[in-house]
Amino acid sequence: ASNGILFNHESPQRGETFVTKKVISFFCSFLKNKNQKLFLGNIYAKRDWGHAKDYVQMMWMILQHNNPEDWVIATGTTTTIRDFVKLAFEYVGIELEFKGSGLKEKAYVKKCKSNKYNLNIGKEVLSIDPRFFRPTEVDLLIGDASKAKNKLGWEPKIQLNDLIEDMMQSDLKLFQKDKYLKDGNYDTLNQFE
Repeated sequence: ASNGILFNHESPQRGETFVTKKVISFFCSFLKNKNQKLFLGNIYAKRDWGHAKDYVQMMWMILQHNNPEDWVIATGTTTTIRDFVKLAFEYVGIELEFKGSGLKEKAYVKKCKSNKYNLNIGKEVLSIDPRFFRPTEVDLLIGDASKAKNKLGWEPKIQLNDLIEDMMQSDLKLFQKDKYLKDGNYDTLNQFE
């Protein structure tokens, strides 16, 4: 039997209990109710995030390999949760500014380059909440997929910015569809709460 050790692999189908989906979905819920804030725990934790499409390709390659072996599937690069939040907001033309430190750190809208998503400059959008700190937090999660590269020629093709774009486009499409239906007085599932 082969064993695959998969580091964080994300896609639009990711559940909302995972920080990447929580960040992406927050933006759409924020468009509905601009009084909301995103609450996160340790925004300095570093994660090795890759796209699920790349990881599924590697799973298939593992199954094609002649000998059963253990494999690590990862990108080999890390990004802090704080930077992931910044990149997600930048995708829709919003620049964030972080102020404070520790439990008092907050993120505010610094610039809004988008006419479509016009947010007030200075609007607080993120706060730290101690309830979201994990009791056994791991500050750095990074994988070494060099064996997969050397033996199978696998390398992830989808970069983090492209992953964020994929996730954001998917949620924005759902948001637009729900808004259209709601404006037409149809009931919808609330996917952004």
